[in-house]
Amino acid sequence: MAENSSGLVRGVRAAGAVTGRWLHRTDYLKKWLFLGALIGVVAGLGAIGFYWLLESSTGWLLRDIGGYTPPTAAGDGGHSGSGTGFSAFTRPWAIPLTVGGGALLSALLVFTFAPEAEGHGTDAAIKAIHQNPRGIRPVTVAIKLIASALTIGSGGSGGREGPTAQISAGFGSVLARWFDLRPGDGRIAVGVGIGSGIGAIFGAPLGGAVLAASIAYKEDFDNRVLIPGFITSIVAFAVFGSVEGYAPLFGDAATSYRFTDPAQLLWFAVIGIIAGVIGIAYSRGFYGTVRLNAAIPGAGRWSKIAKATVGGVLVGLMGLAMPQVLGTGYGWAQKALEAEALLMLPLWLVIVLPLAKIAATSLSIGTGGSGGIFGPGVVIGAFVGAAVWRVLHELDAPWLPDGPAPFAVVGMMACFGSIAHVPLAVMLMVAEMTGSYNIMVPGMLAVGLAYLLVRQTGDTIYSEQLDSRESEYANRVSDGLPLLDRIQVFEVRRSVTALSETDHWAQARTALAAAPIDGLPVIDADGRMVGVLDTAAAEQADPGEESIRSAVRRDAGSVRDSATLETAVQALPAGHRWLTVVDDERKVCGIVTVADIVGGYRRAVDEDARRFGRIAEGAEFTEMTVGAGSAAIGTAATALDLPAGALVLSVMRGPAVLPADDELVMAAGDTVTVLSAPEDVAGLRALLGGEPASVAGA
Repeated sequence: MAENSSGLVRGVRAAGAVTGRWLHRTDYLKKWLFLGALIGVVAGLGAIGFYWLLESSTGWLLRDIGGYTPPTAAGDGGHSGSGTGFSAFTRPWAIPLTVGGGALLSALLVFTFAPEAEGHGTDAAIKAIHQNPRGIRPVTVAIKLIASALTIGSGGSGGREGPTAQISAGFGSVLARWFDLRPGDGRIAVGVGIGSGIGAIFGAPLGGAVLAASIAYKEDFDNRVLIPGFITSIVAFAVFGSVEGYAPLFGDAATSYRFTDPAQLLWFAVIGIIAGVIGIAYSRGFYGTVRLNAAIPGAGRWSKIAKATVGGVLVGLMGLAMPQVLGTGYGWAQKALEAEALLMLPLWLVIVLPLAKIAATSLSIGTGGSGGIFGPGVVIGAFVGAAVWRVLHELDAPWLPDGPAPFAVVGMMACFGSIAHVPLAVMLMVAEMTGSYNIMVPGMLAVGLAYLLVRQTGDTIYSEQLDSRESEYANRVSDGLPLLDRIQVFEVRRSVTALSETDHWAQARTALAAAPIDGLPVIDADGRMVGVLDTAAAEQADPGEESIRSAVRRDAGSVRDSATLETAVQALPAGHRWLTVVDDERKVCGIVTVADIVGGYRRAVDEDARRFGRIAEGAEFTEMTVGAGSAAIGTAATALDLPAGALVLSVMRGPAVLPADDELVMAAGDTVTVLSAPEDVAGLRALLGGEPASVAGA
């Protein structure tokens, strides 16, 4: 049996290596059709699985044990639930116990098996994009799924998007490891996983794709993620909808609205300003609760479990006064779209609900529970818009729409779109969730004002967001060392003794003690890399374990022998000193360290200095066109037989300016810009077969 299992593992790894080599060679379209479809299918299936799990746990815990049936959104069946909610509890005493019990079970799972599953999950996926796209553990995803169903299904305030995003982001991380994707492709795989998971569970594929390209940054948009995001999101939406249906989550309550009165923009501007303030309160309230929870004495597992349980009990007590804060709240957001249902609620409650939902979400998730914070943000925004409409209705204000739906929808857009720093994505998602594209015009005003307000404070609901792509560690290093793409890894790598995953600890410790780095690569029986063994892991290993297999860190990155040092830097997380080098078969070739990268860069600088030193002071910039009979055609730009000291700076092909690197092969009609001594121009003309187009003294 063990031999069969070992053979299966080797077969899976070999299949991954073969597919990975194909992905490295194939073009962009084929690669992302394949990867996007895979991630999309898993995102859709994961959304179906969690939807069912959450529905079941809500029925078992909140309805059967707690004695409370919350209303549901139109797309979830439109169950009217408990009217105004105040006479709905058949066993009021059971509500705090049910919510607290769900929090207890959730925390037991999380803090026993996967502590990183604590909280809302989306931040962990964003962190993986920036630091280690291979690093999301499958066990984390599984625990997140069950723990979130227990937290939310028992009445804890959270959203169902967090677990679904982590399922598909986690699968993207698995693919990055299995296929040995380049660092950039791994980041895209995790990013589109986040967007497709959220888009699927909310029935908003377009918004999910745009979210994938923008959620990792406060003030940036990664266009590389957008097209793969389209593919992944539509596949996920199709899979989820084939089982759960394609109706908008909140039905068509706002589809009849038409923007025909510019005076209404005054009220939409008011909504935008209030939504921005409430969004800031959401972020500060949530992370203030997280900090307070951490400051309470006790950092052990049972202490954390106790804190999460107390948070759940407090939410249950809140729910006795305001049932609207329990669970996802989507059914109550549905009621906020309807004038008759909204007018049945006391005015004080409508005004207080946004802050109450913030408090309930902070206590449910910020104390150690598990669930999303996107969904509550949308519900909070709906309550904001509904509260503005209700107050203006009581005042008999002019220019008021007949119902609260337009205000509630714009509140959804403005509140979470601003504090999550994804205004366009959330506008599109809410429009898809409500079927109300006609509200986009006033929505733009409200979202713009809310976003400008939030941007002034710098607050965000996703703490792992970076300001922009330029602020990423790898980009900062690459920008500071612009010649990294000139040197390939095989030119600077060094040899190292790799460990086998079947090695005994005595062998491993001896090899680690002799290694020049704080760990060693680990290979399987076929010589392929399976991970690394860190020195710290060896020091903490269970003495009862015979082999090192269980201590191998299998999410460790690697870089291909033929890659550039720029790619190596992108694969090397901040704070790490070395990286395993593999060939196209994933067989270990050695390692590359930070010192090796610096040495390679110094060599590139020295080479450029020598090349420039050979160019006379009267050097010229020369442009010439490659003729049809030129001997340069078919030759790489870096391999041209140039006069000594001449330097190709760039090549213009049609409207595009291309770098003169190893991948650029010269073609007839290319316009080449060269820096050379004046006496070399004739030789260049003979080589390239064209007359200089312009000459300017340097």
